[in-house]
Amino acid sequence: MDLSLLWYLLSILLVLVGLAGTIYPALPGLGLLAAGFLLAAWNGNFVQVGFWPLTTIVLLAVAGMVIESVASLLGARKSGASREALIGALLGGLIGLFFGLFGAIAGPVLGAVIGELIARRNLPQASRVGAATFLGFLAGTVAKIACAFAMLGVFILALLF
Repeated sequence: MDLSLLWYLLSILLVLVGLAGTIYPALPGLGLLAAGFLLAAWNGNFVQVGFWPLTTIVLLAVAGMVIESVASLLGARKSGASREALIGALLGGLIGLFFGLFGAIAGPVLGAVIGELIARRNLPQASRVGAATFLGFLAGTVAKIACAFAMLGVFILALLF
């Protein structure tokens, strides 16, 4: 079997797992997508997919990861969250990753609510902060998915043209 075929199969696997990772928060989806595209371009000696498309793909991956990372915190901050709530959202997000998809979603929200209650705020304010954290998480996920499809589009356009 030709070794280049194995490299292409590995790049396809990385892209597929990366696409799944854009929905499942515990997987580094955009990083795996970028790695798959870079591997495919390398295997093709960078003939069809060159420097600028790959640079664009990497920049989109980095932008998507940054947006996803800060979106929940920005959502909480917009609702007037305390410093304790922001720390709680961050810690809840990290701890939640160990508990699958539900934990990755619920962790930042519960962390923000608990942090807000620790700051001696009332339950309605803590609930608003939790809801805003969840909306920030959703916005970050939508942005990450948009970046993933933009990366895919850049790669396909580079292959075609």
